[in-house]
Amino acid sequence: MITIKTKKDIEIMKVGGKILKKTLSQVAQLIKPGVDGLTLDNFAYKFITDNNCVPAFLNYRADFMSMPFPATLCISKNNVIVHGVPSKKLILNDGDIVSIDCGLAYKNLFVDSAITVCVGKVEPRTKKLVRSVKDSLNQAIYTAKVGNTIGDIGYAIQNQVEATGFNVIRELVGHGVGYQLHEEPEIYNFGIKHSGIKLKAGYVIAIEPMATFDRTVVIQNNEDEFVTANDQPAAHFEHTIAITDGEPIVLTK
Repeated sequence: MITIKTKKDIEIMKVGGKILKKTLSQVAQLIKPGVDGLTLDNFAYKFITDNNCVPAFLNYRADFMSMPFPATLCISKNNVIVHGVPSKKLILNDGDIVSIDCGLAYKNLFVDSAITVCVGKVEPRTKKLVRSVKDSLNQAIYTAKVGNTIGDIGYAIQNQVEATGFNVIRELVGHGVGYQLHEEPEIYNFGIKHSGIKLKAGYVIAIEPMATFDRTVVIQNNEDEFVTANDQPAAHFEHTIAITDGEPIVLTK
């Protein structure tokens, strides 16, 4: 069942979204060659808890996971698409790209967001991939209006990514968010215009395009990370969006 958030819910989620944006912005400023994943994760945990919020990923276990997630951030480097596990051994190197995904709860309402950051000097094609995925999220947000559909969002993402020569990840999806970290509906990163569930005022969704160079199989490894089978890099961006009777509200921007 898709839940409808009240205006009061959305106002609370705006506050949580602002804190989440600051979390990701400050983590991004720490990213440089030689930094390890645990350092970034410890910073995010302290920042979130110091702002009276609860890290949403820490100890969270989805149906597909073999064990609870052990960290505040998902840090996914290069060919890891999502759900990368931070550790002291996860070192960022010059030329890497890294997705930083984070969720938090403020007053028991959840928001979710992700960015991909270039580390040092990154190859031009990889930088173009990152830009394309970020642009596809902006295109998808523009379509997130009452009367449009889930298919319209997926089409906007797919069209932008493929027009720039890349391929969306089809196996992984965005989702509803708010009362829980993951809710209905699933938000695919590909689609057909005017197909699927129609958007209504009060829906809150996490749109999260993911893409790589070429079409690839997605593999779930022993740590529940999702990786590209062809070892090509993947980029990932995400915002939490409230659907209204007017323009969509980007709660995590």
